[in-house]
Amino acid sequence: MPLKSFRPITPSNRYKMLPSFEEITTDKPEKSLCRPLKKSGGRNNTGRITCRHIGGGHKRKYRIIDFKRVKRDSAAEVKTIEYDPNRTCRIALLEYADGEKAYILAPAGIQVGQQISAGEKVAPKPGNAMPLKSVPLGTSIHNIELRPGNGGKVARAAGQEAVLTNREAGGYALIKMPSGEIRKFHENCYCTIGVVGNRDHMNEVSAKAGRSRWQGIRPTVRGMCMNPVDHPNGGGEGKSKSGGGRQHLKSPWGHTKGQKTRQKRKPSDAFIVQRRKTKNA
Repeated sequence: MPLKSFRPITPSNRYKMLPSFEEITTDKPEKSLCRPLKKSGGRNNTGRITCRHIGGGHKRKYRIIDFKRVKRDSAAEVKTIEYDPNRTCRIALLEYADGEKAYILAPAGIQVGQQISAGEKVAPKPGNAMPLKSVPLGTSIHNIELRPGNGGKVARAAGQEAVLTNREAGGYALIKMPSGEIRKFHENCYCTIGVVGNRDHMNEVSAKAGRSRWQGIRPTVRGMCMNPVDHPNGGGEGKSKSGGGRQHLKSPWGHTKGQKTRQKRKPSDAFIVQRRKTKNA
């Protein structure tokens, strides 16, 4: 999907790069697949802010996405390609022969009128879903299940793709993740063929604060600009790093930047064959 630039007749237009939306075929979502979405403002169930810089923004409705691809061995026609305000990629509306409708993540290259399906014996073409044991080696995939039947969890953002690199004895497949990590997945886990669409999302430039506010993103204040009571990096005479250079840069809760926060041992570590950052790198 290409991006469009603007004539610099205003300061905000000078560097603005926004999507052209030329692949969008309708601006009205399927009502039966929409649900109300209440704003949290970054607060948890007790009213405390647990995720900063969230608030405001345009009203949204949540689109129910079929991450499990529950209808197997049944062809569906792509009716529309739609914008989803809740995610970075586009979504596609499918209609099955029995009239049932469902949303899926729209892979790159999918077209209205195309027939796609899910099952063990379907063709490995973009949009089709199949278990890892049926996918040819070297195929780009997305929306991968971590556990069989649990629904796709991996590689769902715009432009993401994972690659099936190998298979192991014991019923496991080796997949190179978008981060570069190589991980084992059970061969019965379903995935979707192709690359997630809207690849140019990473190149978008809002060029003004207002567009971020429309999306519900509030301003971020640097810790250096705060007082010592508000942030570990605050205070100091003049423009100083971390209180006059006497300590390392820290997060608002006192964790040193770069400090490892992942637990040393997790059960899922057994499935990691190669980490994205090796010690020799």
